[in-house]
Amino acid sequence: MAKIDDVARLAGVSKGTVSNVFSQKRPTSKKVTDKVLTVSRQLNYVPNHIARSLVTKKTMAIGLTIPHGNFFFNVFHTQFINGVILEASCYGYRVLLDMIPAQEVKTPSLASYPIDGAIVLGPTQEDERIDLLHLNQIPFVTVGKIFNANVKDASTVNNDNNQIIHDICGYLIDKGHRNIMFLNANELMTVAIERKAAFIEALSNHQIDLKEYMIHYKPAITSSKYMNYGYDETVHVLSGLGEQVTAIIADDDRTAFSVMNAIKDLGLSVPKDLSLFVICGDLSMMNQATPSLTGMDLQPSELGAQSVKLLMNKLGVIDGEYPENMIINSRIIERDSCSTIVNS
Repeated sequence: MAKIDDVARLAGVSKGTVSNVFSQKRPTSKKVTDKVLTVSRQLNYVPNHIARSLVTKKTMAIGLTIPHGNFFFNVFHTQFINGVILEASCYGYRVLLDMIPAQEVKTPSLASYPIDGAIVLGPTQEDERIDLLHLNQIPFVTVGKIFNANVKDASTVNNDNNQIIHDICGYLIDKGHRNIMFLNANELMTVAIERKAAFIEALSNHQIDLKEYMIHYKPAITSSKYMNYGYDETVHVLSGLGEQVTAIIADDDRTAFSVMNAIKDLGLSVPKDLSLFVICGDLSMMNQATPSLTGMDLQPSELGAQSVKLLMNKLGVIDGEYPENMIINSRIIERDSCSTIVNS
């Protein structure tokens, strides 16, 4: 395991300078700080958190709160968490992973956690986590827009969900699709609210009437129907209602695979009979599916890394001006699950 002497020698600075970079006890130039942090990453150097905490009067830990259900994280979660952990380690911070049961957020102890700040993933309307952090004056950053009446001007890192949905709808409509079904996220999540508004606007911009069957919401994570989301909705709309859907937008890859199973059981196929677009998915898994799935690259690792940087700025670890709301770019990755049709 690397020691402070190793970092100092390779960085060409004194041990005291290395200590100052991590403890923030004395200011160091950006050039020296960047050099020390780069060398520390190369050597996997980890400072003594207990000693550092005694000096700085800080816990040198941040909280990461993630709603969960009875399932393993998907690849988006793991890549996001990796981005958070790796970036936090660059500043000598540990990450306390706080698993909060979704829809049953009971966090009275959150304010007493040994953390200097927090990152909140997947905010919902009037999110209790956000209210509690705000009430106890704990610096925090949300990954996703917030809709809390008592919290104004909160710092956020997000994808441009409005642009994402407009891009997806434009992509499908350019291929001739006008009967599009949207399997959205859970309706309590702020991302679902943003995406619904954008979906309605995108259809309106192309003079497409919104029909009731077009928008669906993912069940609560704790629901027994969560894992099969996409299957029942697809069967009900295509077979039960007899609607002529030509394209389906799925919230994530798990939903997309449920849709594909439903389409197969109905004797149909992708993309011959229906096109399928995935908003959030495992890029490698989507590439290996048959057919390979067209989707968005939301850059989850970058979301995680930038949320840490924004939080570090709020904590005074990083100097300079940072925007209160950061947008991480996304892009369509075209594969084989969306076909062009000729409208009659």
